[in-house]
Amino acid sequence: MSEKQQTTVVWEPTDQALERSRMAGFKSWLEKQGHGPFEDYHALHRWSVNQLETFWQSVWDYCGLTCDTPAETVLGNRSMPGAQWFPGMRLNFAANLLTPAEGDQANSEAVVAYCETRPVLRKTYAELKADTGALEAFLRSRGVQQGDRVAGVVTNGYEALVAMLATTSLGAVWSSASPDFGIGAINDRFGQIEPAALIVVNGYGYGGKTFARQEEFAGLVRQLPSLKTVVSIAQLPDEPPVSGDRVTTWDDALAFGAGTPPSFTPVGPDHPVYILYSSGTTGKPKCIVHGTAGLLVNHAKELMLHGDVGPRDRFLYFTTCGWMMWNWQASALMTGAAVITVDGSPGYPDLNFLWDTVAAEKVTHFGTSARFIAGCRKADLRPARSLDQSHLRVVFSTGSPLLPEDYDWIYGDGAPQVLLGSIAGGTDICGCFVGCTPLLPVRRGEIQCRLLGVDVQAYSEDGQPLARGRGELVCRQPLPSMPVRFWNDPDGERYREAYFSTFPGVWAHGDFIEFTEHGGAIIHGRSDATLNPGGVRIGTAEIYRQVETVAEVKDSLVVGRQIDGDVEVVLLVVPADGQTLTDDLAQQLRQRIRQGASPRHVPKHIIEVPDIPYTRSGKKVELAVARLINGSSKADNRDALGNPEALDRIRDKLTEIGLLSE
Repeated sequence: MSEKQQTTVVWEPTDQALERSRMAGFKSWLEKQGHGPFEDYHALHRWSVNQLETFWQSVWDYCGLTCDTPAETVLGNRSMPGAQWFPGMRLNFAANLLTPAEGDQANSEAVVAYCETRPVLRKTYAELKADTGALEAFLRSRGVQQGDRVAGVVTNGYEALVAMLATTSLGAVWSSASPDFGIGAINDRFGQIEPAALIVVNGYGYGGKTFARQEEFAGLVRQLPSLKTVVSIAQLPDEPPVSGDRVTTWDDALAFGAGTPPSFTPVGPDHPVYILYSSGTTGKPKCIVHGTAGLLVNHAKELMLHGDVGPRDRFLYFTTCGWMMWNWQASALMTGAAVITVDGSPGYPDLNFLWDTVAAEKVTHFGTSARFIAGCRKADLRPARSLDQSHLRVVFSTGSPLLPEDYDWIYGDGAPQVLLGSIAGGTDICGCFVGCTPLLPVRRGEIQCRLLGVDVQAYSEDGQPLARGRGELVCRQPLPSMPVRFWNDPDGERYREAYFSTFPGVWAHGDFIEFTEHGGAIIHGRSDATLNPGGVRIGTAEIYRQVETVAEVKDSLVVGRQIDGDVEVVLLVVPADGQTLTDDLAQQLRQRIRQGASPRHVPKHIIEVPDIPYTRSGKKVELAVARLINGSSKADNRDALGNPEALDRIRDKLTEIGLLSE
């Protein structure tokens, strides 16, 4: 791909966006406060990292966040790790997310919940607040206290939001997993944090089928001796609840506490609000603890300013409760938008379902994965030609790098009038390093910008900033949503090793990134999955950009195989329906990689496989395959995979062709 193609402008902000977006309002407000003037977004970003404390206090004030006791200062200790955000503050997370319930929006829609097993549910902010108070009262009656953990095996729907809000209202800590996880994977997570309460569905629906799991989840309850109470949600209305003497049904729990308002118990700024988890594909997941104030203010910035989400908007992000995008979606409540949740398969009854829902619900902000957009492109879907998208302003994409051809599809047959907001960050910060803004154009194949207040750079191997070219994604100054710690890591050693061992005092995220001359960003894949034949490093995303735009290829995965002191590239290919990996197709792929990526990275082996392994949040499992092909004896955590059978099939295929010994 040529540089000219790579940087083609495919969308320009309208005059309305430049003047009336929340980011534009924030910029104007700052200038009236005596900051700036700011010539453009990039000038605003430079100010935000040069005046870090002033910037984050400005976000807090402009976004209307509330606290019971103001902070003594914005940033105490600035060291990383160990930065102290908003020391002395007392606040409540749920109180901020339920602010719209206090004003004119109390009777406007807060949640619209779609799922495959029940009718669409619609709830107002007033109803959401009332149910939050009722469930909190029930949890308190069962002995759940401030600082306790409440775990949810829940679907992306109304109950999950109520449970999280009730938990954080009383000052407890919320952690969730998706009900399609294996029991071992759930216990690997929740067994580490010892929850006092479990909110659990009795099963789920996916792809037109139902999966009753109440017996398995009753077994999970027996494996969690710390539990004081269990609440069973009738996700499958015709199935019985999870059994056990500590179990109360959802309806009975709400009836018990009906009429009790939320307490909105004030907690400190670093008090845990969420525990999230690393993927856990190579061992037990790391338990990542996020603090209340830092996560709140960062989500406010990302959703209100960068995402331009506001009170009259309708926000749908397709996610599960085992992915950090669920937590991000939940924070949209603080904006006053209606949150549209969807539980089930994105391809059921057909691949148009999500686009149909966007049209039916007059969605203004739609979020999905790069994999879904690529699937729509390859299926030649044309929603812009048949559906009303007049309300849709922003399409968010994350999970993996978005290919340039996916930009072409969005601005052709997908949703041509929208801001395509490709965003990149991770579970580690429950947010983004780079992403979108309504003040800049969208360029083909690029993420628009560094986010405000994020001092993100590309570093060379020797720790020097790179003006151009691919380098390690690092953050040089504290970010409020960096984890406060890992669970069960009392001396912080695992935390430091995870992010600060590569460049001391600087966060290294584990991605390759490149910044363009106009301030955009390109993610080149994980740096821990680097291909390094002949000592020439390349990110895996650079291979996928060449391979996955070939019509005959449905999916692919690339790894490096250590051999004779060097590395040879191995490309696994899933052919498109009705196709096979012929010699001609293999030669076409080699030629595209040679011309579009690098002659050094032309695969030594191109192998047809039936499926590619993914994590449950939709990320390719490169590291597990690399360990397999390089003969590692360390066992992988199969419960962390969405399709563990794919790894078995790859092992069988590699053994069959002699790349693995029996």
